[in-house]
Formats: sequence, structure tokens, C-alpha cells
Amino acid sequence: MVASRGLTHVNEQGAVRMVSVGDKPVTDRGAVARARVVVTADVIDVLRRGELRKGDALAVARIAAISAVKKTPDLIPLCHPLAITGVDVTVSLGDGCVELEASVRTADRTGIEMEALTAVTVGALNIIDMVKALDRGAFLEWARIERKEGGASGQWVRDAHGQMLREEPGESTTSEARDACVTPDEPFGYVLTVSDRAAAGARVDETGPMIVEAASQWGSQCMHEVVPDDAVMIRDRVRAAVRQGAWFVVTTGGTGITSRDVTPDAVAPLLDKPLPALAHQLQVSGVGRAPGALLSRSVAGISEGALVVTLPGSVGAVRDGLEVLGPMMGHVREQLADGDHERGEAHDDG
Repeated sequence: MVASRGLTHVNEQGAVRMVSVGDKPVTDRGAVARARVVVTADVIDVLRRGELRKGDALAVARIAAISAVKKTPDLIPLCHPLAITGVDVTVSLGDGCVELEASVRTADRTGIEMEALTAVTVGALNIIDMVKALDRGAFLEWARIERKEGGASGQWVRDAHGQMLREEPGESTTSEARDACVTPDEPFGYVLTVSDRAAAGARVDETGPMIVEAASQWGSQCMHEVVPDDAVMIRDRVRAAVRQGAWFVVTTGGTGITSRDVTPDAVAPLLDKPLPALAHQLQVSGVGRAPGALLSRSVAGISEGALVVTLPGSVGAVRDGLEVLGPMMGHVREQLADGDHERGEAHDDG
């Protein structure tokens, strides 16, 4: 009986085995894995202040993750012992979560993905162990490979929809270079559509392209991505765009009051200079036109020198929001470049 169906760790009789890699060439290989532990806001506050009675949970998690890389063949029986050439682990505090990332490298005959996954998983378990007295409900939400490279299968990267895609040489599916039309020498904007359904391909993204088209009137090309309603992913995409040089970031979707509406919560902590008057105008721009306008939680502000605005996800709300933004974007761009106020301005907007 053939039971393997292409699974290399199972032979034709259905028995498990450690596959032979002796005929494979030794090549440089790497993998990046991430994990997230969900905890209460109180736990985040304690960790941020360094007041956990057990000690430095983030440092313990880092050391545990590094140790776990070397122990992977003992924990996962069919993994080969590999020559580890480097391990880099980061542990950071998010919005109601602790995030771990491990980058692991080897020069060997097989991949290093399981070592990277083991690192972030064991690190995450140590976070839970350290905080369980404060949060009995702390849990590991997910652990996954974000990137792998080397070997016959080449490079693979997880895209905005959560799918692993193969990168051809010279291509990049990362957020740093997702849109080949935008050149680093030109000012650019960034548009982020936040929608579980759009990210899964279950509905067409209408509002993102609307904003991209409007941005052409502001004299800017745009990068545009679609992500699910995931606070960490939203925050990471916005922050990455700002640090890559976007002078404005406009998101669409996830500004309401359901449990999945997390965009304002993800973006607000990134704002160095909140713009409450602009946020208020965006919130009320659709009042009287749509019943849900009063429930919008749009935020606006400056983050590391870029304007960041969150708009709702409906076509009408985005149209209303663009009517607010359109007339002011030229002035915003000048102000972000530390331009002078026009003569005769009587108000302080910069």
C-alpha cells in the first residue's frame, strides 16, 4: 500500500522515516518565523515598565528561543541536526500582544524552517509561563513562517493575504517593494485596504483604488495593499510605509465598532502628533448621508513626518473623506517639508 502521497517523511509502506539528504549540496539557507502571544493590557503595562516579579520576560523569551533552535532535532524527531550559523530573535510589545520573530541561518543540506518555528514557539511559551500569574487566559495565537530562502525550492514569502508565494530572482513580494511603479526617488503615498473579505478574495476592493486615483490629483504615485482586519499586520504595514518614505498613508476599512474593527486602535499609537480637528471632520463628513457615519472612529495625525489617516470602508464614506482631504493635501505636503504659511493665514496649523 502506498501511503505517502508525496510526504517525504513517510515511506511507501506508510512508516515514518528520516529522509536521506546526503546527496544534496551544502548551501546557505535561512528562515524567518513569527509568533504572537495574546495577553491583557495590564500585562503589557507591567512588561513595558519592567515590573514583572519573575523577572525580564522578554529577555527570558529571547534566550529560550535561541536555545530551542539548537534543541529542535530533539523535540521534532524527524528533523536533521544542522550546523546553525546564526540566530537573531526579537521580542516586542504590541497592542494586547507580545510578538516574537526569529531569523535563523545555516549552511547545510536541508532547510531551517522548523528551527525558526521552534524558536518563536518556545519563546512564546516562556512568555506565557512568565505572565500566567497575571493573566490566566494568555495564549499563543499563531506561529508561522514568514520567509524562507535557499535550497532547491528557492525563496518563499508570506504575502498580505497570508499565502506563501515563491519569489523569482529579482522579484520581491515584501511590503518594501510591492509596487514596481513607485520609484524611491519620487514622493509617494501608501494606501492600505483593511478587510477580511477583500484579503481573502471574497469581495472586490472598491475603496482602495478610489483613494489611489484621488492621490494622482495630489501629485503622488501610490503603493496599495490589502490586508485582513489584523491589528499587528495593519500597524506593521503603516509603520513600514512611513519608514520607507511615504509622505501620506490612508487606510480604508475597520473604523467601526464591531470586534473586528481594529484599524484606529492599531494606528493611533503610531501618531506622534494627533490631528483631532481633521479626525473630527472625517468622522462627521458623512453625518446625515449614511446611518453608520456617527459610529466612525477615524483617526488622523502625523507619524514620523508622514500624514496618516484612517477612513471607513464604504464607498460613500471614502468619497466624503476624500472631499475633506483633497483641498488640503497640497498644503499638508508643504507643511511636512517645513514650508512657510501662506501670507494672511490667521490660524496656527503647523
